[in-house]
Amino acid sequence: MNTKSISVLNDLIEINNDRIAGFEKAIADIKDENVDLKGLFQNYSTQSRKFSQELTAIVAGYGKDVETGNSVAGTLHRAWIDVKSLFGGSDRAGILSEAERGEDAIKAAYKLALENGELNGAALETVNSQASEIKSAHDAIKSLRDAAKAMD
Repeated sequence: MNTKSISVLNDLIEINNDRIAGFEKAIADIKDENVDLKGLFQNYSTQSRKFSQELTAIVAGYGKDVETGNSVAGTLHRAWIDVKSLFGGSDRAGILSEAERGEDAIKAAYKLALENGELNGAALETVNSQASEIKSAHDAIKSLRDAAKAMD
């Protein structure tokens, strides 16, 4: 596996770590009336923890260090950091809109990772599978957001 492939995987590890932090921030800030979102966000935080571990194992399997410093997809990972600073006592539609923005960022990072053609074998398989689950999470949050907006 080449250096560029390792860099792509490290970028995905980083954005998954940021997604965990984003959802944990949201969970801490959510008020009781949106308690159902806490469970959902906890599931997605756990999902990203699992994804990060899977990607770390692939990188380590090639004898490379996991480096999540400056990344090629830095702007994408910064999108999750920006989102996590916006969570805070807002209404249900607002919380879900911010979560969807974060999911847009991670979905785009996975799309970029798959389109750049650097991944192959187990890495490509893993990233493809994770991308599918990320898309499902995004769509679920978008659907909840749309429902919340309709209630306003």
